[in-house]
Amino acid sequence: MVAARLVEEEKGDIFVSKTVSKKQVSENICVDEQILHIVMDALEDNKAEDIVCIDLQGKTSIASYMVIASGTSQRHVASTAERVQEKLKAAGFISTVEGEEKADWVLIDAFDVIVHIFRPEVREFYNLEKMWSSVAEIRKK
Repeated sequence: MVAARLVEEEKGDIFVSKTVSKKQVSENICVDEQILHIVMDALEDNKAEDIVCIDLQGKTSIASYMVIASGTSQRHVASTAERVQEKLKAAGFISTVEGEEKADWVLIDAFDVIVHIFRPEVREFYNLEKMWSSVAEIRKK
């Protein structure tokens, strides 16, 4: 688990990056960013690949962030999705899940953060990053 996290703060028209402790992060950021940090930590802990975070704030009302990641197999996709759900539940957040049975593409809706976990072939076929790149800033992890 990461002891500190790089956080961007808006200062006028520029963003300033700084390192803060997890306690500071949880005390000073809004709910959607707390959910995002939980999701990103869970994906990293479960060794998800090619993690991409798409900032949707001000672009759409469906969510603040969309996270896209890949698993190496159906089993890895399913276990990664389960890990994300467990971490969200432990932190007191509710989420809904679709696609667990087949585990080619699992969607986790944590309300302010939407998480897509794909097998690589399925991710390449749907190419969500390309679809959303025209409306949002993409940050690759």
